[in-house]
Amino acid sequence: MGVITVELLSVIRRWHLRDQMSIREIAKRTGLSRNTIKKYLRNDIVIPQYVGQGRTSKLTAYVDKLQQWLKTESNRGRKERRSIKQLYHDLVQLGYLGSYDRVVAYARRWHLVKRRHGLWIHKYRFQSRDRWCEAYILITI
Repeated sequence: MGVITVELLSVIRRWHLRDQMSIREIAKRTGLSRNTIKKYLRNDIVIPQYVGQGRTSKLTAYVDKLQQWLKTESNRGRKERRSIKQLYHDLVQLGYLGSYDRVVAYARRWHLVKRRHGLWIHKYRFQSRDRWCEAYILITI
């Protein structure tokens, strides 16, 4: 079965029902097999069914700790920061069994998002008159 999106399904239906295009011509244009196109046209499937991947990364259990470390390391001076390799070895000490490459990829993505947004959201509490309040401030970098 070919992978088909809802948008592609609507295009296939429009070509076949409104434009009276043959299944063979639709197969040529989309690169899907004729059997796949027939199946989606015949059964009136509104939303294609996908097999869920359900995979979790070995890093998933350690993401919170890694984010915390990345945040604290980004606040340190350049000479005082731990490298990603050092963070990886610390994760291994905690029981992480995944590869170094996944940690590096996550750290790059984390830094990219931080740079792209160019700000930090900081939550702080303060007392106003007789009650405690929480506020969020945006700190531009």
